[in-house]
Amino acid sequence: GVIRMLADGDAAFAKATGLTLDLHGKGLGLRSNRYSMLIKDGKVVQLNIEGPGKFEVSDAATLLAQAQA
Repeated sequence: GVIRMLADGDAAFAKATGLTLDLHGKGLGLRSNRYSMLIKDGKVVQLNIEGPGKFEVSDAATLLAQAQA
């Protein structure tokens, strides 16, 4: 398989998928929420969305385990 790490500099993908995080109050503007996504044959088969301030489910080890399952 191919592993791709993609950027979303203007948050267009985040907006289109509802994965935005509004940090205007902290002077950071609209950002993408932290998440990882496993796509197989063009379909999202796993979406791991982090809660505010968390880093528990979008890490590489979790995604790798899901990909190998």
